[in-house]
Amino acid sequence: MASSKHDYFGLNRIVSIILAIIPVTSFVCGVVTRFMDGKIVAGILRIVFGWNIIWLVDLILMIVSGHILRILPC
Repeated sequence: MASSKHDYFGLNRIVSIILAIIPVTSFVCGVVTRFMDGKIVAGILRIVFGWNIIWLVDLILMIVSGHILRILPC
Protein backbone atom coordinates (compact mmCIF):
# COMPACT_ATOMS: atom_id res chain seq x y z
CA MET A 1 0.00 0.00 0.00
CA ALA A 2 1.52 3.27 -1.08
CA SER A 3 1.49 6.02 1.47
CA SER A 4 0.18 9.37 0.38
CA LYS A 5 0.53 12.76 2.02
CA HIS A 6 -2.67 14.01 3.57
CA ASP A 7 -3.36 17.33 5.21
CA TYR A 8 -3.09 17.91 8.93
CA PHE A 9 0.61 17.16 9.24
CA GLY A 10 0.58 13.95 7.17
CA LEU A 11 -1.57 12.07 9.69
CA ASN A 12 -3.64 9.16 8.48
CA ARG A 13 -7.11 9.81 7.15
CA ILE A 14 -9.10 8.61 10.19
CA VAL A 15 -7.16 10.84 12.61
CA SER A 16 -7.49 13.77 10.20
CA ILE A 17 -11.27 13.26 9.97
CA ILE A 18 -11.54 13.17 13.77
CA LEU A 19 -9.54 16.41 13.99
CA ALA A 20 -11.73 17.97 11.29
CA ILE A 21 -14.95 17.13 13.15
CA ILE A 22 -13.97 19.24 16.16
CA PRO A 23 -14.25 22.91 15.11
CA VAL A 24 -11.42 24.22 17.31
CA THR A 25 -8.89 21.61 16.20
CA SER A 26 -9.98 21.97 12.59
CA PHE A 27 -9.41 25.72 12.79
CA VAL A 28 -5.99 25.41 14.44
CA CYS A 29 -4.79 22.57 12.20
CA GLY A 30 -6.01 24.37 9.07
CA VAL A 31 -4.24 27.61 9.97
CA VAL A 32 -1.02 25.87 10.99
CA THR A 33 -1.06 23.68 7.88
CA ARG A 34 -1.39 26.69 5.57
CA PHE A 35 1.40 28.59 7.36
CA MET A 36 3.62 25.48 7.18
CA ASP A 37 2.96 25.35 3.42
CA GLY A 38 4.31 28.90 3.24
CA LYS A 39 0.91 30.33 2.29
CA ILE A 40 0.74 33.36 4.60
CA VAL A 41 -2.30 34.98 2.93
CA ALA A 42 -4.22 31.68 2.94
CA GLY A 43 -3.41 31.27 6.64
CA ILE A 44 -4.68 34.77 7.40
CA LEU A 45 -7.87 34.09 5.41
CA ARG A 46 -8.39 30.94 7.48
CA ILE A 47 -8.00 32.99 10.68
CA VAL A 48 -10.61 35.49 9.48
CA PHE A 49 -13.10 33.07 7.88
CA GLY A 50 -12.17 29.75 9.52
CA TRP A 51 -15.07 29.55 11.97
CA ASN A 52 -17.88 29.51 9.44
CA ILE A 53 -18.31 27.93 6.04
CA ILE A 54 -14.64 26.93 5.67
CA TRP A 55 -15.02 24.53 8.61
CA LEU A 56 -17.97 22.79 6.97
CA VAL A 57 -16.25 22.60 3.59
CA ASP A 58 -13.05 21.30 5.23
CA LEU A 59 -15.05 18.61 7.01
CA ILE A 60 -16.77 17.46 3.81
CA LEU A 61 -13.54 17.52 1.79
CA MET A 62 -11.61 15.67 4.51
CA ILE A 63 -14.20 12.89 4.51
CA VAL A 64 -14.40 12.68 0.70
CA SER A 65 -10.81 13.28 -0.42
CA GLY A 66 -8.56 13.51 2.66
CA HIS A 67 -7.54 17.12 1.95
CA ILE A 68 -8.63 20.52 3.21
CA LEU A 69 -9.94 23.41 1.13
CA ARG A 70 -7.24 25.29 -0.76
CA ILE A 71 -8.53 28.86 -1.04
CA LEU A 72 -5.31 30.07 -2.64
CA PRO A 73 -3.65 27.08 -4.30
CA CYS A 74 -0.64 29.07 -5.58
